[in-house]
Amino acid sequence: MLGLLRIRVVRGVNLAVRDVRSSDPYLVLRMGNQKLKTRVIKKNLNPEWDEELTFSVADPSVPVKLEVYDKDTFSLDDPMGDAEFDVQPFFEALKMDLKGADDGTVIRKQVPNRQNCLAEESNIYLVKGKVVQDIVLRLRNVECGEIELKLQWVDVPGAKSSLGK
Repeated sequence: MLGLLRIRVVRGVNLAVRDVRSSDPYLVLRMGNQKLKTRVIKKNLNPEWDEELTFSVADPSVPVKLEVYDKDTFSLDDPMGDAEFDVQPFFEALKMDLKGADDGTVIRKQVPNRQNCLAEESNIYLVKGKVVQDIVLRLRNVECGEIELKLQWVDVPGAKSSLGK
C-alpha cells in the first residue's frame, strides 16, 4: 500500500429525474476491488453529500469509477449515470518537490477531453502544505448531471513510499 486517497463527495448538480418529479440519489465509488457508498439523499436533483470516502491505494494507475443510483424501495435501484477519473496526474503532483511553494499554488491542470469525464478544467494545488484536487465530472450514459469531488492524499506511516518523499 502506498497510502490513502481521501475523496470528499461534495455534491451532485442537475441529476436526472428517475421517480415522478425527483430522485433519491446516492453514489457508489470503486477503485480496484474496493467499493464505497454515500448515503441516500431523498427527493433531490442537486444533493449536497459533503461526505468523505477513503480508499487504500496500492496501484495509482487504477482509475476511480463512480456510479449514481436512484434508491427505490420496491424495485431495483435506477442507474443515473456513471463516470471515472484517472488518479495518476494527482500522484505525479504528489511526487514533486513543493518545499517553499505558497498556499494556493497550482501544481498542475487537467483539461477536459474525449478521453476523460471532466466537465471543466481540474486544478491540482497546494492547501496548508497538502496537495488537493478539485474535480467536476460529467456523468455518462444519462441525459444530464455532474458530480463535484475533492481529492486529498493521506500518508500512512510504514506504507511503501514510492512517492519520492
